Amino acid sequence: RKAPGVIIDNNENISLSGKSGVRVFIDGKPSPLNGEDLTNYLKSMNSGDIDNIEIITNPSAKYEAEGNAGIINIRLKKDKSLGGNATVSLGWARGNTSRYNGGITGNYRNKIANIFGSYSYTNNGAWWRMDGNREFSGLTYRTESLYTGPRNSQNFKFGSDFFLNKKNTIGFIVNGNVNKNDGENNSTNKIGTVGGAELDSTLVSSTLSEGYRNNYTFNVNYQYEIAKSKSLTMDLDYGLFRNYREEIQPNAYESPDGEVLSRNDFYNESPTDIDIYTFKLDYEQPLWKGQIGAGIKTSLVNTDNVFDFYNTINEQNELDVNRSSQFQYKENVNAVYLTYSRKFGKFGLSSGLRMEQTNTDGTLTTYTPETDPEPTIRHYVDFFPSGGISYQPNMKNTLSLNYSRRLDRPNYQNLNPFEYKINELSFRKGNPFLRPQYAHNIELSHTFNYRYTTKIGFTKTSDLMSRITALEGSALVLTWLNVTEQYNYSLSFSAPITITKWWSSYSNISAYHLRNKAEKNAEIEALDVKVTAASFYTQQTFSLPWGLKFELSGYGSTPSVWGGVFRTDANFNIDAGLQKKFLDDKLNIKIGFSDIFGSAGWQGTSTYGAAIYDASGNWDSRRLKLNLSYFFGNDKLKKSRKRKTGLEDEKGRTGGGGNQ
Repeated sequence: RKAPGVIIDNNENISLSGKSGVRVFIDGKPSPLNGEDLTNYLKSMNSGDIDNIEIITNPSAKYEAEGNAGIINIRLKKDKSLGGNATVSLGWARGNTSRYNGGITGNYRNKIANIFGSYSYTNNGAWWRMDGNREFSGLTYRTESLYTGPRNSQNFKFGSDFFLNKKNTIGFIVNGNVNKNDGENNSTNKIGTVGGAELDSTLVSSTLSEGYRNNYTFNVNYQYEIAKSKSLTMDLDYGLFRNYREEIQPNAYESPDGEVLSRNDFYNESPTDIDIYTFKLDYEQPLWKGQIGAGIKTSLVNTDNVFDFYNTINEQNELDVNRSSQFQYKENVNAVYLTYSRKFGKFGLSSGLRMEQTNTDGTLTTYTPETDPEPTIRHYVDFFPSGGISYQPNMKNTLSLNYSRRLDRPNYQNLNPFEYKINELSFRKGNPFLRPQYAHNIELSHTFNYRYTTKIGFTKTSDLMSRITALEGSALVLTWLNVTEQYNYSLSFSAPITITKWWSSYSNISAYHLRNKAEKNAEIEALDVKVTAASFYTQQTFSLPWGLKFELSGYGSTPSVWGGVFRTDANFNIDAGLQKKFLDDKLNIKIGFSDIFGSAGWQGTSTYGAAIYDASGNWDSRRLKLNLSYFFGNDKLKKSRKRKTGLEDEKGRTGGGGNQ
């Protein structure tokens, strides 16, 4: 939220100036996670290791066309000469649950090789609450849900660069993320008559779940520095993602006096295997007093999703062949790009064109083959132009105008048609027929004194992927549809200000006007929404006596829209923290208090057809935190090569749960 225009919704999804489709990178490499998994991973990072956060709203043709809203790149601090060093960190937090983490990072470099690695362990006790109310066919359904459970995560990275000579470097990176996710979701669904004072019945459900998400990626990289500004790089990648979840879900209908009227017990297993293979080649060299770049990339993705649903009768699980199935999805994307940039006095010019050829095959197989739908097979070619012009009339002012065409492909899990039950009356599922959304982005920006930045933008998105809340019988289902066109006009301003020697400030304000233009169709006409919204973030840092630093920060948002359809109320939160360094700045101790007033919760309304759903919720945001880190070794170690692997865009679509 410190980055201009960034908004986090109740499902831990990130949007930028009201636009979904943001890609999160760590040191130029996309995270393999999203949703709640990405949030937990980012929270396990030590904030002291972050150097800066880059926002790339109009990436060049060198980047994959994936990412409608742009890229948020979190760059970690690097080191500057030969030798070795390491940092050890510990953290603890207490809110509704206790959380703790620990990690170590290290780096060793000599004239022949650079070896680096890191390991961290995080135990985040999950806690989130959701309340909802809906009316349908003369009945009201009032839901209260509380989810609790441990979240254990291990992250590791190991790699090396070998300097064969001044021009040739070869390296490898191994990344791993191992998550154990167990939990219990206790929910009650009170059912009554619209306008009635008494309840008809109550659905009580307590879902016990166990699962894991294990992700591993392997990269081999070669770089040939042919001459100054002339280079050739090659990446070969493999990623495997193994996810598993099993659930026990009893559903009991009770009368107002607590008598059990009926009971349905369910059990399900849902393993998911995803394998990703990529190869890419990039070349750059000077040309016509500028710089030209060209490259190719190919990727192959295989996903295998199994969903076995059982009815539990007399403590025995019996497979329900009508609700069990297997979904297999294959995707091949082949791309080629060309870029050119040059300066003309006070002007700068950049241009590029990327072509992507996509082949997909989604097949749903059930235990009743005669009812299986035909495979969803698609072959299409897209062109993605990009370009910009900049003008610097003097040393204090810079103007730039940029354009790009981009797309967002569906998350692999959002294509998965399996049902995930919250209870017997609420569930979510994907849509195997979901199509990519396409966007045209234009942005005008002005920077004054290299510090104060103003941006004006416009985006038109077609085939917008929206998360909608619909009805299937008497059950509420959260799913995805391509529903509309979207027009987004945005304005943002950010300013770091040094007020005095002991007081510095950073603030940004972002506003946008969003319009969904839906088809005139009775079912989706309610998605034809308009909203003008704004968000504000400020951080005040004070240098106090005895080497103490105090930080006060706050965030606020006006009513807005999430996911294209969910209208939300205003919310805000305020954080505070104190920092002190010891032992020649090697030991760093931080104490913080997040969401001081417990105001970071959310509430809003979703309308789709006959389904009107009011909901609210919060998570374990109000916490006392303590973090310690200790640095030892050479603090001027040369940085390792900055490089992006070829697996980056496909990893970001492997899925991840989010609070419902």
